[in-house]
Amino acid sequence: MLILASRSKTRAMLLAGAGLAFETRSPEIDERAVESAAVAGGADGRAVATLLAEAKARAVAQMAPSAVVIGADQTLALGYELLHKPATVEAARAQLELLRGKTHRLHAGVALAVAGEVVWSAVETAELTMRAFEPAEGDAVLALEGTAALDSVGGYRLEGPSIRLFESVRGDYFSILGLPLLPLLAALREHAPAALSVGPA
Repeated sequence: MLILASRSKTRAMLLAGAGLAFETRSPEIDERAVESAAVAGGADGRAVATLLAEAKARAVAQMAPSAVVIGADQTLALGYELLHKPATVEAARAQLELLRGKTHRLHAGVALAVAGEVVWSAVETAELTMRAFEPAEGDAVLALEGTAALDSVGGYRLEGPSIRLFESVRGDYFSILGLPLLPLLAALREHAPAALSVGPA
């Protein structure tokens, strides 16, 4: 059995698109506590993304030790500051204003647990630059996005109208969406090939 330790619709879409049969479970971890402890210990955004992905995989693997578990998480770093999913559209607007005209980095961590233990993890980083768009343009994009913008750590969706706000994007598209899919598939081939032998659910 393959489990995605995440309720992210985008990550589930990516796995389903790759032809994997899986179920999803929400990991019972305090993400902010894990992040705070890691940052206090000197961890940067890349390390935090990896630690969160491993923590999610481990938490679900403890509940289903016979399963192959995928944990994933993403951090957004603007310099040394880590941003989080906005709770409201107004918070998303403030976040876009903070990112406007600047370059930020998305770090996508992924981990694989087999037989109850994390056997592999990786992190991919993308660099994104927003245009110095006018506030009215940001408002128009948020109106098009609606509450979907709240599902993203950046308050935007590159696969949606938010792409209008960007000047340049450098990095793996799947990782930008929150899941380093190609490294993950390679890890499954190595550590859990049976997970790839079944068709879509």
